[in-house]
Amino acid sequence: MKQLSYVLVLVFLAALGASSPVQAQETANYVNHNSTAGIPDYDIMYKKKLWRRMDLKEKQNRSFFAYNNEITKIIIEAVNAGVLFPYKNDSLLTRMSKEEFLENLKMPAYGGDELTEEEKAMGFSEDDGWGDEGAGWEDEGDSGWGDEESKEDAATEATSTDFFFPSDISVLEIVEDWLFDKRRSRLFYDIQSIKLILPAEKFPETGLQREVATFKYKDLEKLFRSMPEEALWFNPQNSAEHKNLADAFLLRLFSARLIKVANPEDSYISDIYNSSPKDGLIASQRIEQELLELEHELWEY
Repeated sequence: MKQLSYVLVLVFLAALGASSPVQAQETANYVNHNSTAGIPDYDIMYKKKLWRRMDLKEKQNRSFFAYNNEITKIIIEAVNAGVLFPYKNDSLLTRMSKEEFLENLKMPAYGGDELTEEEKAMGFSEDDGWGDEGAGWEDEGDSGWGDEESKEDAATEATSTDFFFPSDISVLEIVEDWLFDKRRSRLFYDIQSIKLILPAEKFPETGLQREVATFKYKDLEKLFRSMPEEALWFNPQNSAEHKNLADAFLLRLFSARLIKVANPEDSYISDIYNSSPKDGLIASQRIEQELLELEHELWEY
């Protein structure tokens, strides 16, 4: 009887030690804090970091970009409301201020204050600028704008047109960890961050795309889950089967081309295979197939 009591005490002490806060803290230190999978490092058998480009105008991705319910609109409104924080790059170490974020959404002012030929043909003159002395609502007397409150509303309306619309941001860059959990013998696509990008077609004079901001996917998933009625992946075939955006990413319902695999030079696939755009696309598809073959081989270990 004494021996049985002694054994029970040892089992009880062992259970306390296994659930102690110190040990839990040590375990937490081995987990990527930007991960939604929460897999400890010692359970990861194999891992690669991947970068993907998601064109929201592609047919398969249109469900993420439904009219007036765009994923970009949800993100921008969350930043303006102060419930979501943008970052400067996909390292997710440096936060971006709200002012910087709004600055990246501004349309370029090509040509300065000069009027286009079309504007001149419509009767506008160089003296009709907003900030010129003696023009606009700065004139004394009746300027046509009405009282001061109307002037402020007009100024706000004029300023608001200087920003791109959420529907203009049609490219997402997804960074994810492709990893194999040896404990569960299962492959995971663990999304780390999503970057908003204005495509080059919005900047015809430079031909360069603009990176707006990067967001932790962990924060985005929490945001999407908190908006079950708004953050929807639109199902065009069955309106009863709309899904939350977080579930749509989890189920891999998007199409995103592989553009980079982690490498010492931090080079994109198009930089490595730069003989032609076609060669870069073929190389991307070939690497994608190699990852599928590697997944199959990992099951044999």
